[in-house]
Amino acid sequence: MEQAKIRNFCIIAHVDHGKSTLADRLLQLTGTISEREMQAQVLDSMDLERERGVTIKASAVRMTYTALDGETYEMNLIDTPGHVDFAYEVSRALQSCEGALLVVDASQGIEAQTLANLYLALENNLEIIPVINKIDLPAARPDEVAKDLEDLLGVPAAEMICVSAKTGHNVQAVLEAVVKRVPPPKGDPEAPLQALIFDSHYDSYKGVIAYVRVVNGSLDRHTPLRVMSTGIAFDPVEIGIFAPTMREVERLSAGEVGYIATGLKTVQECRVGDTITSKVNGAAEPLPGYRRAKPMVFAGVYPVEAEDYPALRDALEKLQLNDASLVFEPENSQALNFGFRVGFLGLFHMEIVQERLEREYNLDILMTAPSVEYEVKLRNGEVRLVDSPARMPDESAIEEVREPWMKVSIFTPDAYIGAIMELVTKRRGKYLGMEYIDRSRVNATYLMPLSELIVDFHDRLKSATKGYASLDYTFDGYYPDKLVKLEVLVNGAPVDALAMIVHRDEAYQKGQRLVSKLKELIPRQLFAVPIQAAIGGRIICRADIKALRKDVLAKCYGGDITRKKKLLEKQKRGKRRLKMIGSVEVPQEAFMALLRLDEED
Repeated sequence: MEQAKIRNFCIIAHVDHGKSTLADRLLQLTGTISEREMQAQVLDSMDLERERGVTIKASAVRMTYTALDGETYEMNLIDTPGHVDFAYEVSRALQSCEGALLVVDASQGIEAQTLANLYLALENNLEIIPVINKIDLPAARPDEVAKDLEDLLGVPAAEMICVSAKTGHNVQAVLEAVVKRVPPPKGDPEAPLQALIFDSHYDSYKGVIAYVRVVNGSLDRHTPLRVMSTGIAFDPVEIGIFAPTMREVERLSAGEVGYIATGLKTVQECRVGDTITSKVNGAAEPLPGYRRAKPMVFAGVYPVEAEDYPALRDALEKLQLNDASLVFEPENSQALNFGFRVGFLGLFHMEIVQERLEREYNLDILMTAPSVEYEVKLRNGEVRLVDSPARMPDESAIEEVREPWMKVSIFTPDAYIGAIMELVTKRRGKYLGMEYIDRSRVNATYLMPLSELIVDFHDRLKSATKGYASLDYTFDGYYPDKLVKLEVLVNGAPVDALAMIVHRDEAYQKGQRLVSKLKELIPRQLFAVPIQAAIGGRIICRADIKALRKDVLAKCYGGDITRKKKLLEKQKRGKRRLKMIGSVEVPQEAFMALLRLDEED
């Protein structure tokens, strides 16, 4: 189709504002999907996405729409996630579009991710079309939300499109607005081929399938291609479009969105954000890629059965293929043997990866408590990045430890400001400022250490505000603080997987809680087991698990006391010998106890 008739757009919004439902209605309206094939959340193909009602992966689809002016347009829609952990998926989708539908819930109004995604879209110079959704709800206040959006975007409230994606009311106006307001792509069909890879997945028959936006030039099945960063050449197995399932086509031209089945077998050969060009007379320069996602949260992932280690490595490699933000490297632990140190974007991302490993790859895995990446400055001037407490250098060699701090935006009704302030100050947060969005809602900004944010801050925030607050955060920088490594010794031996990096002021309290928790969880042995918490070789608290005691005096009734003493002495010597050679198995629940330490507060 000629370029003037192509429209590439995406849908951006806060989580649960109705992006996927609006995408369903657009697919229905354009006849891309028949009534028989229609189901809720068509583009959310993963079971996890359907169960949780959230979009995890960005997905693309091509629709053909005949506008009211009688012209037929090719519309490429990319549906994006709304959760803060998947902001990188949104940034990738925006690279391949010229316009964005900004969807806002008519009852909830503007929320944290609405703003975050809007700023991402503005950075990419996209045409923004505001859409107010869920106007059929009893609590809907479309006029107020339109006024807020007018103040934010400078678009007159009269131009806002009010729809109900659930009932389909006024959805056609959205398609008309896309046709009129989103500019056609600007690429040159005669220039050398440049296609941006914005996503990918692995197919066991066709190898790596790269989702591409053709920026310049064109390609067909018989064009030999080359990946620009690695220089790897390949002949495409198949090229096609998403309608919404994969459908083979003869050709992809400048401005179009589709896929290339590369036949490549490994993740490293075809990276997301890379540029594909022709092998012969290809482009000289790659396209400017987008910012690479930087993992923020790290955890150890270990197979429960040691023989599952190769299967876990294969599973992580395949997951990494369509999740560019996932990074991992091998590590081993005295307590858990061989596994991987895996980097995630946040706790929700970690949860999703854990569930996918268990469901899609049938693996039984154990995850250690999450930690963040610290900058450690040594006395010799060297600066090291430490993402695991086990890798923390000796305390005597450290000059200072810096931890990542985040700039946190919290949108909340003003009635809950006190509760939020208390929660943030407990987590070492610092107040930055506050502004009113409307008469009763404020946007409060804080600085907070990431380590305090990742575990259960979101849940606590929702509880403190009865579910009304929403949260967004961005990386601010590394700042020094009094941080120490808290070690746990069981029967005198340090358990590296239970070590954690904590603030010195909280170390004693956390150590005490952890030791008490482990005392309940570790089973009793035939000898007394001491559990200790230590900082820099100094024990700060201890609890003893009493020995299981066999009654050796059961057969002694009456008689000389020396006989009883002799039997008790013999038992004591046996226990001492056992203690030296006996090993204590730390159960899996003990590693999860670290996550739940704050619940007793």
